[in-house]
Amino acid sequence: MDIKNKIEKPVNEEFKRFNQEFADSLQSDTRTLQLAIDHLQHSSGKHIRPLLLLLTAKACGKVTDNSIKSAILLELLHTATLIHDDVIDETKQRRGVPSMNAVYDNRISVLVGDYVLSTALIHSIATQDLRIIAIVSGLGRELADGEISQLETAEDVILDEARYMQVIKKKTAVLLSACTEIGAITAGASQDMIEKFRAFGENLGYAFQIKDDIFDYFQDANIGKPTGNDIREGKVTLPLLFALRNCPEILRISSHEVLKNKDFTAENVESLIQLAKDHHGIEYAQEKMKEYRNRAIAILDTLSDSEAKEGLKLLADYIIERHK
Repeated sequence: MDIKNKIEKPVNEEFKRFNQEFADSLQSDTRTLQLAIDHLQHSSGKHIRPLLLLLTAKACGKVTDNSIKSAILLELLHTATLIHDDVIDETKQRRGVPSMNAVYDNRISVLVGDYVLSTALIHSIATQDLRIIAIVSGLGRELADGEISQLETAEDVILDEARYMQVIKKKTAVLLSACTEIGAITAGASQDMIEKFRAFGENLGYAFQIKDDIFDYFQDANIGKPTGNDIREGKVTLPLLFALRNCPEILRISSHEVLKNKDFTAENVESLIQLAKDHHGIEYAQEKMKEYRNRAIAILDTLSDSEAKEGLKLLADYIIERHK
């Protein structure tokens, strides 16, 4: 049994139901919109976020109808943000296949993103739980704020680790913490348990995004984006931040000039990648990632043993060991 099957095992039937209902949630009589939806379904990922929610619900007691509805709405919200992000970043590939805006123009992509987002809101209302609606509403704002903050950081060349952590909290950690918090809510967990799982998801989210950022420093066709893509967009992530703090001054000054002038030639991008590798930026980022993973696992270790708890531990390990 491979790792993904082991992770899914505690919620195998519920996850199958999610996949079917998620596919059914996006349908349209408009030809172009349905073609775009078909493209989305074909290029969808491993559904880590809904799996996280369902495992949390099972660890807290049981997966309910609202757990399924919430898993769908959060995956829809995540999908909508990815579509819009690809338009903003002019990304042409996602998960190794052409992005929505590479297949269609930006007008269609933005409208498809809006359609998916509206569908997510419909599902949030269907839960009839004001706590879930409040979390999802706040989440939409946080995700947008995080993207704008990242654009500002890139534009102003802000080389500050604390600012970087704020950005990835709003970009990723808040989404995973929403998954675990809502998962606990839908299972009828106590407030103490809900807060524990919210913190678990947040720590896992930090680890997830740092892992994603490390990918940018290595050439691997499985990742689905070209090496150095973040750097070309002016995004200085944790490996390079650390290297710039710890490299000789002459390298720091020349690298800062490249970033400030946005002189992202192939040679300059490769030099920045090599700088991060030569001055232990990768190792530092990996240690940070493991710290957040360990914090997440420490929270799980306070809970009673269960198959779902083991599934969550396996998922935490998968997040930091994955290859794409």
